[in-house]
Order: sequence, then structure tokens, then C-alpha cells
Amino acid sequence: MAPDETLQIVEFPHDGVKAYYITAQATESSMHEVFNHVSVEMKNRDAKIAFQYLFGGRQFYPKAVSSIEKLDWPLTLLHGDACSGSTITGTQFIAVSGAELNPVMDGDHMVGNWYDTEDARYCLLGDIRADDLSRSREEQARTVFEKMETLLKQADMQFTDIARTWIYLNELLEWYDEFNVVRSRFFKERGIFEKMVPASTGIGAGSAAGEAMVCALLAIKPKHDGVKVFAVPSPLQCPALDYKSSFARAVEIDQPGARLLTISGTASIEPGGKTAHIDNCKKQIELTMEVVHEILKSRNMDWEDTARAIAYFKDIDEAHLLEKYCIEHDLPELPVSISHADICRHDLLFEIELDAVKTN
Repeated sequence: MAPDETLQIVEFPHDGVKAYYITAQATESSMHEVFNHVSVEMKNRDAKIAFQYLFGGRQFYPKAVSSIEKLDWPLTLLHGDACSGSTITGTQFIAVSGAELNPVMDGDHMVGNWYDTEDARYCLLGDIRADDLSRSREEQARTVFEKMETLLKQADMQFTDIARTWIYLNELLEWYDEFNVVRSRFFKERGIFEKMVPASTGIGAGSAAGEAMVCALLAIKPKHDGVKVFAVPSPLQCPALDYKSSFARAVEIDQPGARLLTISGTASIEPGGKTAHIDNCKKQIELTMEVVHEILKSRNMDWEDTARAIAYFKDIDEAHLLEKYCIEHDLPELPVSISHADICRHDLLFEIELDAVKTN
């Protein structure tokens, strides 16, 4: 990692290609400067930005777009359900060097890129939404899954190649159960349960346009048996499938030279599936971080291997508790962005997702 006062950059080398995970602290006033800083750092590495998250109010979307000299990547803005939208809390980028990025288009809207190495094809898509916002939330969700499948065809990939999804639902707590029915039905139709269920994050947040659902995904299509993509269980939690939520606790991409472990959004849930430490954010953070740490250790990784993380808080005033936890437990400085958003249950106060990289 090469941190400075505003950026943390972590490299993921794979077969002559490098992916860069960039986490930046940004505010409304510093946004333009931060975006320029990222652009300069990536130009110095001969890397092209392929993906971006911006955490904050949707009213900042026009300013964010105008702050970028040339926006040729998907910018997904996340305005959390619990968030007033009056601030920006940070941004994350993924950039790639050593490979040609091939754009994936949704009409005239760029939603991502795919690229090849000798070992595999990778596709990273973001800001995927339904076109007709007058349709019901469940219909929009179904449409987004169908669109994900259609977009992947531009990279000669299938829905079963997806290793990771990020799913953001506007007013999530009102319809998360109904969403899970839609997702499980689609997964069953596409044979996902017979293959590999992707890792995922499901959070209460809207995008710039305020549609019911906005998504991102990472898909990998191996070119030979030396690349393995497989689900990783959580040593301290039951499979999410046990309570009818269709995602894997984590997924690992194991390839010559390096491994990428992408851990799903993780919260304070007991082994039996019930919420633990109701009304106590400090205790929920402690359990959640222990759960994530055990997943890391199960794959011979640790906190210092973290490439990027997003911490979601129902109450943004409790975000300092994560920093306090990290200090008290002697964790390295994690490349983590903070998002003010609802978690997938009324009684969950904190959730964290994390990607880790380990060279072989």
C-alpha cells in the first residue's frame, strides 16, 4: 500500500496486469482536487480508471461529474436511506494497467469495462439500473438482473460468471424480503444454485436518479483450470442461504501469482442467523470484525492484506466507533470508506464489506 494524506492505493497483480484499488477521503470542497489527484496517480502508473463509487447526497452528482475532466467510467453515487444527503463521506476507484479496457454500454450510457489476461477475462460493471422507473420495485429488480445478464454478453460472458454483486435498494427496509424472492427466483431460473452463488452486499441506498435498485458486479471467466473461483464459508456464521438470502459469505479468485478474496457485506449475526447485540453498535462492530477476521484467517490472510473496504452505518454519528475499534485492536490503517445507509434489517447498525489481496 502507498498511502498519503488523502489516498490509499493497493495493487492486485495478476498475469502482467495490475488492478489498483484507490480509497480517498473527499468532501464537497475537496472533491475536484481529490479526483485530479487520483487521475494523476493513475496516469503515473499508466492505468485507466474502470470504476468509481461516490458516497454522499445525490445532489452532488452533477458537481462530481463536472469535477472530472473526462468521465469515461461508471460513476455510482450512493445516497443512503438513512442519510440526509448533506455531505460527501468519501470515494473509491478501481483502475487497471497492462490490459486494454473494452467498454460495456447500456445504450449511450457506459456501465463498465472488460479486459483479458492470459488466465481469465474480467468484467467490472456499475451504475446498472432499470430504465422504466414507473414500474414496481419488484419489476425493476427483475429488470436489473435481466440487464446484468444482457450486458455481460458484450464481454461474451454469462450470469454464472458473476463472482460478486453490489446491490443498493432505495428504501430497502420496506421491501428487502420481496427483493430476496425476486433474486432467488432469477437465480433458480439461471441455475445459479447448482453452480456458485456470488458474494454480495445488499444496502439501503439510492443512486443519483433515485430508482428502486442500482447494481454493480464483478465477473470472471477463467481460460484454464489454473484459475479457480469458489465460494468461501464463514467460520462464525451460517450460510446466508439458510435464511433465504441468496449470496455467499465470500468468494475467492485464485490464479497464478495472486489471490483475491471478496467478502460480502457482513453484520452482527449469530451462527443461527439472528441479529446479535441489538441497540449496541459498539458490540455489533466487535462481532462483525471478528467474523470478517476469521474469514480472512481461514484463507491465510489478515487485515494487512485489505485492498478496499466499505463500512456502512445506520447512524453516521457512530462511525468513530470503528476507528476506536481498529486502534484498540492494533489494526493497520485500513483503506475503508464510510457510508451512511440502512442495513438489511431494522436492528442492524453496522455492516462492512472487504476485499483482500495476497500474492502467491
